[in-house]
Amino acid sequence: MQTILTDFYTLTSYEKAENGSFIAYIHLNKDHDIFKGHFPGNPVTPGVCMMQIIKELTEEFTGSKLFLKSASNVKFMAIINPFETPDLKLQLDITEDLEDVKVKNVTSFGETIALKLSVSYKKLMS
Repeated sequence: MQTILTDFYTLTSYEKAENGSFIAYIHLNKDHDIFKGHFPGNPVTPGVCMMQIIKELTEEFTGSKLFLKSASNVKFMAIINPFETPDLKLQLDITEDLEDVKVKNVTSFGETIALKLSVSYKKLMS
């Protein structure tokens, strides 16, 4: 899997449900340089990084290179501190046609929902 977030997270496992959705489990690297600046002494996973992780996982699961077209209903509901909650569960409900991929995501740790979003990607032809 190609990633721009080098060593930022590890996909530890995933499963595909019969309805076509995916459940992915990732582990954040608390020692990544991003957390030294965001924020010193109080590390918070940047929302844009979470959005990039969702894009990269969707690319992995669909086998398509994607470009973000739109995002709606983006709700950051809890702080993701990589020292306290490095293990995340991402539910990705993926629908695709010839040109586009749509994803509804819920990201959580334990019983806490940290992020909900809906995104639309354009498939890039290689």
